[in-house]
Amino acid sequence: MPKISQKDILSRLLDSRTRDLAFAELISQYKEPLYWHVRGIVLIHEDADDVVQNTFIKIFKNLHKFKGQSKLYTWMFRIATNEALTHLKKSKKHKAQSLNHECNEPSNTELTADPHFNGEHAKAMLTQIIITLPLRQRTIFNMRYFQDMKFKDIAEILELSIGGVKSSYHIAQKKIKNHIVNKTF
Repeated sequence: MPKISQKDILSRLLDSRTRDLAFAELISQYKEPLYWHVRGIVLIHEDADDVVQNTFIKIFKNLHKFKGQSKLYTWMFRIATNEALTHLKKSKKHKAQSLNHECNEPSNTELTADPHFNGEHAKAMLTQIIITLPLRQRTIFNMRYFQDMKFKDIAEILELSIGGVKSSYHIAQKKIKNHIVNKTF
């Protein structure tokens, strides 16, 4: 399905005759990117699903409040980010995950791949390292590295300065590099 323009989708979303179909297209276009964004914050698959569902409910209920001062996708990612952070505060699971790495991510033994180097092994190592980053750095790193977002958009979504986002990203990169170089994963 080709991506629909922001202007087109907004006009269709605000028209009661085309709202449901346009919203279905919006979900189809953004469900996966929002899921992976949220998953990078909450870590647990089931929690990410719940947060994404709540995100789309909030988006639908608040479409009339969107003024077009930002891109539609940054507005949606901001809602998803806020929902994910609210979920973490409510559940307090992030403290246990940070301390024990007990989440529905693969365990250390499950992440270990074949003794011969391959892409899955590298991915597993990177995942182990990323999980150890502080929440803000992990979120920014995931948005930039995996979702290829621009620093400007990340800053807008997280309501941070562009300089702060760049700094957090580069610190996260250095930490990841140090883990890899020192093999502390």
